[in-house]
Amino acid sequence: MVREDRVIMSVKELRRVHVIRQTRERKLTQVEAATLLGLTPRHIRRLLARVEQAGDQGLAHRGRGKPSNRRISERVKTKALKLYENQYGDFGPTLAAEQLAKRHGITLSDETLRGWLLAKGTTHFQRRKRPHRAWRERRAHVGELIQLDGSHHDWFEGRGPRCVLMAYIDDASSRVYARFYAYEGTIPAMDSFTRYVRQYGVPLALYADKHTTYQSPVPPTVDEQLAGVTPTSQFGRALGELGVELIPAHSPQAKGRVERLFKTFQDRVIKEMRLADVSTLEAANQFLKGYLSIYNQRFTVQPTQVADLHRPRPTSRDLDRSLCIKTTRCLRKDFTIAHQGGLYQIHETIRAPRVLVEEPVDGTMRITHQGRALDFHAITSRPMKAAEAKTVHRPRRPVTPRPDHPWRKRLRPERTRHAAAAGT
Repeated sequence: MVREDRVIMSVKELRRVHVIRQTRERKLTQVEAATLLGLTPRHIRRLLARVEQAGDQGLAHRGRGKPSNRRISERVKTKALKLYENQYGDFGPTLAAEQLAKRHGITLSDETLRGWLLAKGTTHFQRRKRPHRAWRERRAHVGELIQLDGSHHDWFEGRGPRCVLMAYIDDASSRVYARFYAYEGTIPAMDSFTRYVRQYGVPLALYADKHTTYQSPVPPTVDEQLAGVTPTSQFGRALGELGVELIPAHSPQAKGRVERLFKTFQDRVIKEMRLADVSTLEAANQFLKGYLSIYNQRFTVQPTQVADLHRPRPTSRDLDRSLCIKTTRCLRKDFTIAHQGGLYQIHETIRAPRVLVEEPVDGTMRITHQGRALDFHAITSRPMKAAEAKTVHRPRRPVTPRPDHPWRKRLRPERTRHAAAAGT
């Protein structure tokens, strides 16, 4: 019994077999065969020669069943797995492959490393299936909508204080701006937005959650409800002065791009700062400058429209006059005001019941009235009132009416009547 040799071929190779057979039988010319297979006539002649020598088996790929010439050696594989176990044990395959190439010169794909780790039994990086959600379409223009949020996390993994990452991501392009702060509040929000505006310009709208920094917790009064006015926070008031619409997000999923960004950064940035031995806010912000430049080049997408809707950057003075904390204070008769537990003496004589205290993000303070800055200085106590002139009160001498005074004439009939009544 003759044993038949079986040859495994792909669909592409089987098509070649059919066309080459037609060519050998003179049903097709070599030029026609080359056109059908997308090859050159010279290569068709090579295939015909292979069939003459080895039959249809000559059309099968010669490397099938043999080790690839591009396979990674066992020595490199062992070294990569050992480095992963010792230094990158909590890294995902993608980030680990990047670090192996950058720090150790071992170039391999993330899928190759993933396969090695799965074969070894390492599965902590496997993605969990999530329920399907309807995705909101991106905005068409850069600067049309910016998502803003703060991420409270142990960014230094115990090497430094806990802090907050304030991040801005463009909805159309996924371009990111971020900066670390000690807390999430009005001053960090204003400072980060000031830096964003100075770098990119003023966006049309900002998309943030209902944190008290962005949305005022004070309920509207009856008059405000009737007038359709909503109380705003200091940050919301500043955005209104700059012409930026503040849109509230009613759920974390609504601003999913910035939430997904934090998930990525809590994985990648933390490990990158660990490798760079970053443990302070100053060092972290310096690290972010270089990291975001590379990140945006890699992950920024092309918006559907090329126009940039960021408005031109305002002057530093106009920006500082808006992005500051503004508080109204009563002006006393001695031209002093009380603010944040301190007393301040105004040098000018103005007739106004109230003045405006402005506190920029740099920690300074201004006192203004009708847009004009006033000169002032801090004092420890209110000035003494000027001694008022004392009025001498002289005792009044008793005045005896004249006998013919009308007052006496009015009383005389009454007295006569009473006397007559007493006599009777």
